[in-house]
Amino acid sequence: MSEHAWENFLIAAQGGQPDRVPVALGVDGGFIAGAFGMNTLDFFMYPDRWLNAYLTLSARFPEVIFLPGFWVEYGMATEPSAFGTSVLWRQDQAPAIRHLTLPVYAWRQLPRPDPYSDGLMALVLRRYWNLEHEGELPEPYRIRFVAARGPFTIATHLFGATNFLGALAGGDEGGAAFDALEILADTTIRFLQAQLGCLREPWGVMVFDDAVGMLSPALFQAVGKPILQRIFAAFEGLIRIYHNDSPCQHLFPYFGDLGFEVLHFSHRIPLAEARAALGPTIALMGNVPPIEVMMNGSPEQVEAVARDCIAQVGGTGLILAPGGGTNAGTPAENIDALVLATLD
Repeated sequence: MSEHAWENFLIAAQGGQPDRVPVALGVDGGFIAGAFGMNTLDFFMYPDRWLNAYLTLSARFPEVIFLPGFWVEYGMATEPSAFGTSVLWRQDQAPAIRHLTLPVYAWRQLPRPDPYSDGLMALVLRRYWNLEHEGELPEPYRIRFVAARGPFTIATHLFGATNFLGALAGGDEGGAAFDALEILADTTIRFLQAQLGCLREPWGVMVFDDAVGMLSPALFQAVGKPILQRIFAAFEGLIRIYHNDSPCQHLFPYFGDLGFEVLHFSHRIPLAEARAALGPTIALMGNVPPIEVMMNGSPEQVEAVARDCIAQVGGTGLILAPGGGTNAGTPAENIDALVLATLD
């Protein structure tokens, strides 16, 4: 992986204009397993195959930053598994979880899990330690970013989105939902801190919380804003990336107070609109449509759309990427076209 690409990424992430717009892809196990024709269970079960896939991907696209990069994850099951949910393992998709069936009043009694011992988080931490300190990750590679789901997304997976949002918005049940969010926010913070402690040269954190986009402005200000501020404040001095690809533009006026540097958001929100709403202090990561263009378009279409993205914001504080994420089945030549668009 090109060190110059990383330098450009850091400049853009801090609101600057590098000599070349960086290209980043948000990728997970589903994308990588699909790219290498692997059974998803094998991808998660065999560390050597997992590592070889990441190394091959990095060598094939040296000008692309993969985020979080060498990501030890188990789909949406990692954090919820610490609360006693059962995990649904599948041959061709990332693991999923089954909702808890607790009554709302019992949500405030959720345990505060220890990331070193509870659920799949413990396996994540041991894997990171072995990669970084037991010689499994070859030189000169480093794991730069760690990631975790945010409390609202964890809650929707634990309790179901309709059930949780209904409780959050209503009466006494809202009190129990708020108490649960505080416990889940602690989980996000402690898990990220534990992961950072496994790395030799950490640069930043990624928080994935799409469910925030389902809040009204009033509910976001009352509940979402203080919780997210607390999470991002715990990692001051690092690059903080917030991933939210829900239709969340109604909350953009409040995002500037949350304390993150980079927003990875939906391709359905034009870059120019996002820049106007968020101002110059938040770097934007996007915003090529991941399915219509990146996966199903031609390389020429990818390059044209990518160049338009750059033109919309002038290349300052921009990390060119598929908006929201990278889908399994995205052709390699389309990723090449994304890189080509950043050349003069």
